[in-house]
Amino acid sequence: MKLKFLGTGTSQGIPVIGCHCEVCTSSDPRDKRYRSSALVTTDGGKKILIDCGPDFRMQMLDNKEDHLDAILLTHEHNDHVIGLDDVRPLIFRTGKDVSLYCVKRVGDEVKQRFSYAFANVKYPGAPSFEMHEIDKEFSLFDAEVIPVEVMHYKIPILGFKFKNLAYITDASYISEIEKEKLKNLDYLILNCIRKENFHPAHFILPQVLELFEELKPKKMYLTHISHHLGRHGETQSELPENVYLANDGLELDF
Repeated sequence: MKLKFLGTGTSQGIPVIGCHCEVCTSSDPRDKRYRSSALVTTDGGKKILIDCGPDFRMQMLDNKEDHLDAILLTHEHNDHVIGLDDVRPLIFRTGKDVSLYCVKRVGDEVKQRFSYAFANVKYPGAPSFEMHEIDKEFSLFDAEVIPVEVMHYKIPILGFKFKNLAYITDASYISEIEKEKLKNLDYLILNCIRKENFHPAHFILPQVLELFEELKPKKMYLTHISHHLGRHGETQSELPENVYLANDGLELDF
């Protein structure tokens, strides 16, 4: 299987509109970050998107990706779902609804924001989705998907585990029970918004490094990165062995 990072930035992306800091003005392409999203390719070649934010269209074009087989949603915040309307060209070409997998709360929010996609009588050109509720681990094509519940401030959201890789974004707390799913992985992908100054809804670097020591993955990749974490090259040089900053377009084999 493969996982490609389509976006590794926070809800504002990098560069941030109107910001002239050294990160936002960096010429290093690794410092250009779309909103967080990832694309998993199964052993059988099926394409599973994790989150569909406002940069979905450009993420697909930049990576020369031209189809999806399913979408997993971690939670309902706009930087993770508001690109769903841009799935329309893929739906039109195949003539099939795209399957969405999420918890019921998220599904209800999606139905409200994209009510035209779920109407009994749709206007011409509306997208169409088939909603599936996640309440336990499940099989998706030739992949086993294990949901990992984490807290995003006071909101329970999902990360996803495939084989020996777990992808978690927007977390600020992981319970001891859910940590059991994350121990001794080959790859643990975890959000890290900045180096210091506690954030109520997102892990910061010291918390992430504590989890690296506790959970002992072979490699950890950081995503959902803000410009406050610093320039990619400089920050990477400060990280311990086997902890890496992810960047848009990076692909992992697992």
